[in-house]
Amino acid sequence: MNDLLNIIKKVAINAINAQKLTTVVYGNVVDVNPLKVQIDQKLVLEKEHLKLTRNVKDFAVEATMNGSKQNFTVHNGLKKGDKVSMIRVHGGQQYIIIDKE
Repeated sequence: MNDLLNIIKKVAINAINAQKLTTVVYGNVVDVNPLKVQIDQKLVLEKEHLKLTRNVKDFAVEATMNGSKQNFTVHNGLKKGDKVSMIRVHGGQQYIIIDKE
């Protein structure tokens, strides 16, 4: 009976490991138009595999200055050479860029 339980445990663990659950990955921006991020010597991710958070994009913000509301642009966009932190989504086909150094 113990042998059967151990076999079931091994099969379950192997199935979970084969799914490539979410992990944190680091990379370097090698181009911005179109966006390309290199995560190791052989793998370069292209735009269709990348999702960007607000932390790595330019965005507008409304703020009050001297008693009046004004619109400002925060320039957080990625630049060539930026080091980025990413989350590899379940299955490994999509990567979410969550921050940069």
